Amino acid sequence: MEIFKSAKKLQSHCESLRLGGKRISFVPTMGYLHEGHLNLMREGKKFGDYLIISIFVNPAQFGPHEDLEKYPRDFVRDEKLASTAGVDAIFYPENEEMYPPNYQTYVTVEKVTQNLCGQSRPIHFRGVATICAKLFNIVKPHTAIFGKKDFQQLVTIQRMVNDLNMDLAVVGIDTTREDDGLAMSSRNAYLKKDERESALSLSRSLIKGKEMYDAGERNAGVIIKKLTEFIASHTSTKIDYVKICDTENLEDIDILSNKSVLALAVWVGSTRLIDNYVFGEPLNIK
Repeated sequence: MEIFKSAKKLQSHCESLRLGGKRISFVPTMGYLHEGHLNLMREGKKFGDYLIISIFVNPAQFGPHEDLEKYPRDFVRDEKLASTAGVDAIFYPENEEMYPPNYQTYVTVEKVTQNLCGQSRPIHFRGVATICAKLFNIVKPHTAIFGKKDFQQLVTIQRMVNDLNMDLAVVGIDTTREDDGLAMSSRNAYLKKDERESALSLSRSLIKGKEMYDAGERNAGVIIKKLTEFIASHTSTKIDYVKICDTENLEDIDILSNKSVLALAVWVGSTRLIDNYVFGEPLNIK
């Protein structure tokens, strides 16, 4: 497994791979890998001959009072885990490599970033789109793999790739969960022992939402009210949003007629967690 810290060296390497007929698959991460990341990598192996991951805690997607400095990092551990998943190369740049002095170019994807997390994290998706555009230019992947847990991120990147005629496919992979149903996230490490039960209110509310939908409920307001009350009944929870949106434009909907997603963001203590469920699809929660 090769480690690259230089964008230009990796770019040249990837160009050689493509000229040699190799298909490149790519999984961007911020590190502190967990089984969810490893599942994305295993899927990535199916889409190409050469699998690259990036490990970069992107400062451009963190707001001024968010957890950039305390975001968990452990490259030695990440390197070992990536190796077990069959990764061929890791891109592990310093901040200055990605954002050198006098850097001033950013990518803004408009409508799909304005709702949901975009309301409380106004600069987040500009940072996500920018770093992904840069990584795609460096890695030159044929396929990029993202988790569906960050549903708005997935839609944003798909929109950017389509709008800018980028020559790659963006593939979404189902959310990987802990045995108790909690969606895997590097931020789960922040949860205190007594907050874990409250954190499960997210996945359990998805189950309740699915049950209501399967029973014939199509009024978004009715579902949202029920789930909001359920989450709020748990200790240490503070709801950022409980919304039902169109899966393509991510605008709020009143009646579930087209493809729609139930999206949640909840603070549990000092930890902000997200989860989602697309109505009509299987829900892999035990």
